[in-house]
Amino acid sequence: MAQLTYDYKVRDTAGKVIKGTLDADNTGLVVKRLREMGYVPLDISARRGASGAMRKDLHIPGMGGRVPLKVLAIFSRQFATLISSGLTLFKAITILEEQTEHPGLAKVVADVRAQVERGMALSEALAKHPKAFSRLYVAMVKAGEASGALDKALLSLANTMEKQVELRGKIKSAMAYPVASLGIVLAIGAAVLLFIVPVFKGIFAQLGGKLPAPTLVLVDLSNITVNYFPFVLVGLVLVVIGFRRLIKTPNGRVAWDTTKLKMPIFGGLMRKTALSRFTSTLSALLQAGVPVLESLEITRETVGNVVVAKGVDSIIDGVKKGEPIARGLSAHAVFPSMITHMINVGEETGGLDTMLAKAATFLDSEIERTVESLTSLLEPLMIVVLGGAVGSMVICLYLPMFKVDTLINNGHNG
Repeated sequence: MAQLTYDYKVRDTAGKVIKGTLDADNTGLVVKRLREMGYVPLDISARRGASGAMRKDLHIPGMGGRVPLKVLAIFSRQFATLISSGLTLFKAITILEEQTEHPGLAKVVADVRAQVERGMALSEALAKHPKAFSRLYVAMVKAGEASGALDKALLSLANTMEKQVELRGKIKSAMAYPVASLGIVLAIGAAVLLFIVPVFKGIFAQLGGKLPAPTLVLVDLSNITVNYFPFVLVGLVLVVIGFRRLIKTPNGRVAWDTTKLKMPIFGGLMRKTALSRFTSTLSALLQAGVPVLESLEITRETVGNVVVAKGVDSIIDGVKKGEPIARGLSAHAVFPSMITHMINVGEETGGLDTMLAKAATFLDSEIERTVESLTSLLEPLMIVVLGGAVGSMVICLYLPMFKVDTLINNGHNG
C-alpha cells in the first residue's frame, strides 16, 4: 500500500496551533506519530491524487455521528471495569481509545482523552460530543465524578442502555411480521394489477356484456396502475416523505404520538415502552445522585413520546411548586394508577429510586408478555389479511366467469 501525504493541524503543550505534513499508510499512524511528538491532533486531511484533492479523515471539533446504543453500552461497561480495577481515568480512556472498534466513537474518545489530559473534567469533555453522549450520559458521569463512584455510574449506564437495546429488539420482532406481511400483500397486489388483470381484461372484452361492479373496480385499478405506474410510485414516495416531514413538526409529532398510543393493537405496547423508559431512566438518575428536577428534565427527553413528555412537563411544574411527583402523575391518564401508587409509596418511604426500578422491571415483564401475545395474535391475523387480499382479487376476476352465459348473450344482443 502506497503511503499518503497528510496535512495536519495540532496543538502543542503550550497551546499553540501548528500545521504541517506527514507521510504515512493511514490516519491512525499519523495520530500515533503526532502524539509521540507530544502534540494533540486537531485536524488531519489526506491528499488524494495529483490534483491535490483532499479528503477529511479526521475532524475533532464538533465531529461525530450518532453512536449505536449497543456500542455505547459495551464502551460503558468496559470503562466501568477499567476504573473499578484501579486504573487512572486518563489510562482507562487511553486503553479504550486503542481498543474501540467503532471508528466514530474512537475519534470522539480520542478528543475526550485530549481534553482530560489538559485537565478538563470527564463530564465536560463528554458534553462536547452530544451526538455520541446524551444529556443522560453526561449527567450520570457528572454525578459519578461528584460522588467518587464513577465506575458505578458507568455500570448503571451500561445496564440501562442494554435494557433499552433489548427492549427495541423485542418491539422490532413484534413489528417485523406485520410489516413483512404488508410488503407481501402489496407486492402480490401490484403483480396482479400489472400482469394478471390485463390478461383477464382481454377475455372480458371478447365476452362482452356488463361486468360485475367489483370486477370493474379491479379493472379500473389495473388500468391506472399499468398506465401510470411510475407516477404511482413517485406519488407513494412523496406521501412517505411528506408524512416523515409532517411528524417532525411540533403539531404533527403530537398528533402522531397520540395516534400511536390509541392504536388498537400496538397502542398498549407503545405506552408501556414509554413508561418503561420513564421509570428506568428516572431511577438510574436518582440512584446516581442527580437532583430531582434535573433528573425529570433529562427523563423527559428520553421517553420517546411527546404525550408522555408533556405529562412529565406538568410533573416538573408541580415539583417546582413543592408538590410530590405522584400527584402530577395522577393528573394524566397516560400514567397507570398502579405506577402512580408505587411512586407515591416510594416518595413516602424515601425509596423513590428503588420503587421506580421495581416499576421499570414490572413494565419490562409486561412488555415481554405483550410482545409474545402480539406475535401469537398477529400471525393468524396476517394470514387472514394476506389470504383475504389475494382471495378478493381472485374472486373479482372470476365473478364474470360464473355468469359467462349471460355475458355472451348480452354481448350478442348488444
